[in-house]
Amino acid sequence: PLEKPELCKDASPISHIHNDMPPIWIAHGDADQCVSIENSRNFVKKLEEAGSVYRYTESPGDGHTMIKILPPEVKVPDDNREMLFEEDMLAFITHYSVMEHLAEIATILFFLLGAMTIVETVDQHQGFNLITDKIKTTSKIKLLWILSILTFFMSAALDNLTTTIVMVALIRKLIDDKQTRWFFASMVVLAANAGGAWSPIGDVTTIMLWIGGQITAGNIIKMVFVPSVISIVIPLIIVSFTMRGKVTRPKLSLNETKEFTSSFERKLILIMGISGLLFVPVFKTITHLPPYMGMLFSLGVIWITTEIMHRNKTHEDRRKLTVIGVLRKVDVPTIFFFLGILTAVAALQSAGHLSLLAGWMNDKIGNIYIINMVIGVLSSIVDNVPLVAGAMGMYEIAHVASTGYDAFFVVDGAFWEFLAYCAGTGGSILIIGSAAGVAAMGMEKIDFIWYTKKISLLALIGYLAGAGTFYLQEILFHF
Repeated sequence: PLEKPELCKDASPISHIHNDMPPIWIAHGDADQCVSIENSRNFVKKLEEAGSVYRYTESPGDGHTMIKILPPEVKVPDDNREMLFEEDMLAFITHYSVMEHLAEIATILFFLLGAMTIVETVDQHQGFNLITDKIKTTSKIKLLWILSILTFFMSAALDNLTTTIVMVALIRKLIDDKQTRWFFASMVVLAANAGGAWSPIGDVTTIMLWIGGQITAGNIIKMVFVPSVISIVIPLIIVSFTMRGKVTRPKLSLNETKEFTSSFERKLILIMGISGLLFVPVFKTITHLPPYMGMLFSLGVIWITTEIMHRNKTHEDRRKLTVIGVLRKVDVPTIFFFLGILTAVAALQSAGHLSLLAGWMNDKIGNIYIINMVIGVLSSIVDNVPLVAGAMGMYEIAHVASTGYDAFFVVDGAFWEFLAYCAGTGGSILIIGSAAGVAAMGMEKIDFIWYTKKISLLALIGYLAGAGTFYLQEILFHF
């Protein structure tokens, strides 16, 4: 245990607002009258219920804070009491709440920025063409299975948004008919969301859970891989009984077939890009450093490589192919979107609203599988990022030795694993429910009503089948 600073010599016991924050020392007159605070959400509530007046004091240089609870005999006029409350809460919010959440959000944003830059660099070097150029079949069923399987595994290594963009661009080169293209692009959305759910770097929501410490890389793959496979294979099997014929390929213009890089450059950057992304979980396991540092390290290696590789090329080519030029093409509005969403959720968490919602769901539903199924269906209407961020704020990570209901919330607990599956695949039920769906909708102008009629039922069947598979796994391996 940490030693008390001189400022807090009368304070007892030690209490933490958050595991990663400096200790809070609570003093309330005598040592045996100290107020025990479990976490930040009931901080204000406990003080209000006690009718306490308190002072906020920092111990300079040692990272400690003391909240001095004035004894009941101290009489403070109502006006002064309100002023004390506002001043002290403002100091608490600015010194701890804002900085804590901003640091947590920044780790996610740096991770996404690094990942998006690496993928964009590979795309600028036409590295993905090495994969897509191997597809020769014109059979609709074979092509659908090939594209779906390819999307499923690419999404796990890259991310579902980028994979969808790459695959829809590929579909345009392979299929001429608009309605057929819509169907294939929609199935790509299902495969991309399913593929991202079981990988720690495949979807923003799994990235959030992984960085937040709710899941580990190895366990999320082990527990969610099979349900994710089922969620895409079942719709593919159903479609295979109804789809017939061959696709007609469009004629490509000269600009679409022109190669801007050599074969060696394409292969090297593709291998380095995918290896760099896959290296991140290994980096975290070996060094125990945050994942974003591994991602930025991989980006740095690719950056140095592209600078050396293109050092003798024209200024125009260097602008397109080096990381400095690629950064101009990265989707920065998406980064700011996540910043806004996560900040809003952090505000709800700090205010205590998410804990109230968690309590209501526990009381009214009381089943973590049903709760996650509801979150999954909601993610088809509302973006899954705020839903997962909200769930992370609603439920604390339980101690590893927890039993009973709390055992669902330990690291790699069933709640977090099933949340990753439901939030990832549930967004496929409607085309607006995932970033991949919105991207495909924008690129191919897919009609919302058409998707609802043709794809939503398939997505729902796959979602329920995968959920049932996960529940069966839990029964077999954990009960």
